[in-house]
Amino acid sequence: MQEPAEQNGPADGTAVPDSSALDGTAAPAASAEIVGVMGEFADVDSVVAAARKLRNLGFTDWDVHSPFPIHGIDHAMGIRPTILPWLVLGGGLTGLAGGLALQWYTNAFDYRFLVSGKPFLSLPAFIPIIFELTILLAALTAVFGMLALNRLPTFYRPVFKVGRFRRVTNDRFFIVIGASDPQFERGKTEALLVTLGATAVEAVED
Repeated sequence: MQEPAEQNGPADGTAVPDSSALDGTAAPAASAEIVGVMGEFADVDSVVAAARKLRNLGFTDWDVHSPFPIHGIDHAMGIRPTILPWLVLGGGLTGLAGGLALQWYTNAFDYRFLVSGKPFLSLPAFIPIIFELTILLAALTAVFGMLALNRLPTFYRPVFKVGRFRRVTNDRFFIVIGASDPQFERGKTEALLVTLGATAVEAVED
């Protein structure tokens, strides 16, 4: 007599749980996304020279990280002058105009009050308030303008997960080329960083 064929699931048609869920093993995670390539450099001269060559090659989405400010790195990277001085000027002029308008409105228009026979609109008497508001708004514009232009505070970047990047606060210099750069090709970009003098090259994942 022929034996019945083995069934793949219960007779009532309900789904069978995945074996990986039964034995406690998790399904393989999705592969991490490559967001860039990072090259490590041992000294200032090598990272500046590499930055200058990357600029000449036309790379646009990349950055240099160092444990201290590097003189001339802005020129080597081709960074344009910041608009922060113009923002600070605008903040100072706003404080100047605001201080003058405030005192004119309160003392010469809304509530005319004669003090020792002085004119209601007395610019020499208004100078201290004008000066204070000019400095205050210029300083606030400098602080918050700098934070906004630098996109700070930033609490996470993919490079923070790279172990060797921790030495950027000590004695190593890094160049990170983003995957969104039009010229980015992982293999060619890694080889390029090696030819530019990188002592180590590593992909940055997110």
